[in-house]
Amino acid sequence: MKSNLLIVGLVSFLLLNSSSMAAQNTQNIQKWWKESVFYQIYMPSYADSNGDGYGDFKGMTDKLDYLKSLGIKGVWLTPFLTSPKVDNGYDIVNYYEVDPTYGSKADFDKFLTEAHKRGIKVIMDMVLNHTSTECKWFQESQKSIDNPYRDYYIWKDKPNNWESFFGGTAWQKDTVTNQYYYHKFDKRMADLNWSNPKVVAEVQKVLRFWLDIGVDGFRLDVINFLTTNGITADNPIKDGQQVHSNDIDQEGVKNAMRMIKATVSEYDNRFIVGEIGSDKIEVLKQYQSQDLLDVVFNFNFGSIKTFSSQRIFGELQSMEKNRSNYPTLFFGSHDMPRMTDRLANGNPDRALALAALMLTAKGVPFVYYGEEIGMHNSIAKNLDEMVDIQGRTHYELAIAKGKNPDEALVEGNEHNRDKSRSPMQWNGNAFAGFSTKKTWIKINPDYRQVNVHDLMNKENSILNNYKKLIALRNNEKVLQYGKYDRLEHKNNQILFTRSFEGDKITIIINFGLGKEIRLPKGAKILMGNPKLKSNDFIIYRNQQ
Repeated sequence: MKSNLLIVGLVSFLLLNSSSMAAQNTQNIQKWWKESVFYQIYMPSYADSNGDGYGDFKGMTDKLDYLKSLGIKGVWLTPFLTSPKVDNGYDIVNYYEVDPTYGSKADFDKFLTEAHKRGIKVIMDMVLNHTSTECKWFQESQKSIDNPYRDYYIWKDKPNNWESFFGGTAWQKDTVTNQYYYHKFDKRMADLNWSNPKVVAEVQKVLRFWLDIGVDGFRLDVINFLTTNGITADNPIKDGQQVHSNDIDQEGVKNAMRMIKATVSEYDNRFIVGEIGSDKIEVLKQYQSQDLLDVVFNFNFGSIKTFSSQRIFGELQSMEKNRSNYPTLFFGSHDMPRMTDRLANGNPDRALALAALMLTAKGVPFVYYGEEIGMHNSIAKNLDEMVDIQGRTHYELAIAKGKNPDEALVEGNEHNRDKSRSPMQWNGNAFAGFSTKKTWIKINPDYRQVNVHDLMNKENSILNNYKKLIALRNNEKVLQYGKYDRLEHKNNQILFTRSFEGDKITIIINFGLGKEIRLPKGAKILMGNPKLKSNDFIIYRNQQ
């Protein structure tokens, strides 16, 4: 009897330990995207090969060696499919064609091939929430209420109170049928009806088309905004502002994501990152799982508006506490002001310290183009310099409310996303080496001081330190897969130790006063100096 009890106990112990190990192994399952530093390229602004003022695939292909030298292993391309560019490509006309602004399909194929030769994966931005009103589907939908494409979009006799995220109503009356169509963003970007199985089938066809060509995955734009359950109740109003509680995160959104994930999973080694329109960890974490999205953008961390070491640490702690899978780490994107100004207040040392945090903490890092050279915000000095539809919409709304042009410009600039979209600054020559003739948007006047060529030749520049940090992350498995042994904040210092397979690395980021760090016995410095200045860091390997 005792022997039987011992056997039962032993089996139970083994089962418990095996499930614990399984959970740990799930965390450390090797995936290429967990080992990659991603680099976001804003398509119009990276490299122009033909002098038309817009970035293109030939220009980007010429810059692949630069990306390889930087240590980048994954590139996220913003939309490059045919579009009237009301929202710079996030309004797609044809999901199967490369927009001529960026070159030909052959140009894209060459870029993809050359990137893969250099060990760089390519993920493309995919906009599935809406199409351009110039899309064939919408053009057909508009013709009559019984057109086969009518239910590809959302049409109503009477609109509800839902507002556009660009400002104003989310409904536009169409004179052909005297019905209103729904647009969560600009009126020239009509929302797809995800409760229509034909729309779902169209999406699967599009995804398979690009996966067959060889793209390595997708960044899904505003993917929790999909209208999967139709138009429901009015949104509530709180303190005079509409609360978007019924027009996003609808019940059917997760099923739509499962379909997308299942389709992408038909292909090996592909990756999905989702843009979830929220900065709340409780919302973000529910969309990341084995059958939903591989990762989501952690806006709780990445979109912090003003610098606070305590707040940044708090979000690191929150991500560790609230989720068992990999977070994302970023401080910049095409939708927010430049990290150098927003969080570093123009201080290059602090910008580099923030980069060190992003590239060594637990998660998948995304570098926004130009961050590695410390690019600054570009500010519109008049309406003619403002290209962004969101900024211009808010300018027009301010004028409609009776504000004068100067007041309206201030309001427009508050919402203007052009700040972080100015052309990449390659050198101090005319047009910053981005183009030979003109640019689609103004160049930041500081390009003669802030550019790749000059910083590459300065030993301790922000660019060369980015290279060292990325090389360190690429070479150290503990910085790719390591768990936190320590995660602390004290005296404006963020400190963490990560461990993996017996290896341990400690990172100290000092945002406070200068202080000399006493290293533990046997520690090996990998980067930095124990005499920490303000906005400085040190990375060392603990004794094994």
